[in-house]
Amino acid sequence: MTAITLEEQLNRDCFCVDVDPDQVWSAVERAAAGVVPVELLKQHRAHLFSSAPVYLSEDDLAAMEAIVQAIERTAQLTAFQDAALAWAPEIAKVALGPRGAFMGYDFHLTPDGPKLIEVNTNAGGAFLNALLSQAQVACCPEVRAVIPAADPLADFEAAVWRMFQDEWRLQGRDGSPGVVAIVDEDPADQYLYPEFLLVQAFFERHGVTAIIADPKDLRFDKGRLYLGELAIDLVYNRLVDFASCRPESAALRQAYLAGAVVVTPSPRNHALLADKRNLTLLSDPARLDALGVDDGLRGALAVIPRARLVTADNADDLWAERRSLFFKPAGGHAGKAVYRGDKLTRGVWGTILEGNYVAQALAAPSERRVQVDGDPQTRKMDVRLYTYAGATLLAAARLYQGQTTNFRTPGGGFAPVVVVKTPPRVDMAQDYCAPPGASPGASPPDG
Repeated sequence: MTAITLEEQLNRDCFCVDVDPDQVWSAVERAAAGVVPVELLKQHRAHLFSSAPVYLSEDDLAAMEAIVQAIERTAQLTAFQDAALAWAPEIAKVALGPRGAFMGYDFHLTPDGPKLIEVNTNAGGAFLNALLSQAQVACCPEVRAVIPAADPLADFEAAVWRMFQDEWRLQGRDGSPGVVAIVDEDPADQYLYPEFLLVQAFFERHGVTAIIADPKDLRFDKGRLYLGELAIDLVYNRLVDFASCRPESAALRQAYLAGAVVVTPSPRNHALLADKRNLTLLSDPARLDALGVDDGLRGALAVIPRARLVTADNADDLWAERRSLFFKPAGGHAGKAVYRGDKLTRGVWGTILEGNYVAQALAAPSERRVQVDGDPQTRKMDVRLYTYAGATLLAAARLYQGQTTNFRTPGGGFAPVVVVKTPPRVDMAQDYCAPPGASPGASPPDG
């Protein structure tokens, strides 16, 4: 009989802990002080929330956190910064102090442990996932025994408030910001617009005026950044214009370069942590040694899948190895323009050769089975740590089909993470839970 970890068994066979999406949407509406048009938003976001949690071992969580901390510490080294900034835009060389609010570190779970897939600035979904984690409903005693009490939402919000205050003070400001702008292009049309409303309500609960703004509506005048006649102190930056180089971002760029506003995450945060070309440094032991990274940090970084820049010189080798590689644009986001090597055509390969891509060793995602209309179906999953200055704020997961996460999969979407403390291996015949309607001791469903 094959032995597997308890979390693997739960992710495969357990359907007795549910998340009620209607309950989550109601919590969103309450948290946003009643300003979220829930029914309208739900029509276009049917797969934002999964009804199934993802189970994660305590050891895997600790391994992920060790990788995050090693990356953050390495990114503070002068030699690493020099290497990363060599391919960054000029604006990234402006150092104003902030560390970057809501960093996102995405992992696949493998038999060899968690594998870092990518790093993101302005990682979306933290507030939504904090609510999601509160909506778990355990229905069997065996599962309750391995699920720690959920951290109250108040603890998450307190940590987030400290994060924004730290960002404010790291740029030499006193007290707290008076006006915060949550900035993204066409914000009301963004898929995660409900989160913008949650963030707005969060700041207002802390006595801060908060606005949601499109960068093209901002103006820089007399040393201040404005929306209309309202002067802005801090920008919570959700733009994927990471260098603020588009014409629509001109006012934000001017204010940032003048130090007139605190911007988090900033172009520098993205350049040092989230530019995918940095993975070619972090995953190369020889480069890390040359940069003076100590043995302890190199050991923690050794599990990052190997990444290489795609160049004319290595193009033939990478094409030959393509079936074991994943190709990503250096400045990409949200899974756009990414390609699995085993799906590549010669036409797409030509686009990659011209497009400043990184080739990353493929680390296959693990899986979670979910109930879709009463039918157990398999979904891919990844786990994201939302962090600040290397410390975890929240862990969450995303369930999906296809090549990347897309929030279009029945049964998919954001999923809460349940961290379990278990023995290393368990007998798969032990009945920790059964699908709805099954009696205790029933065999796991096929599939």
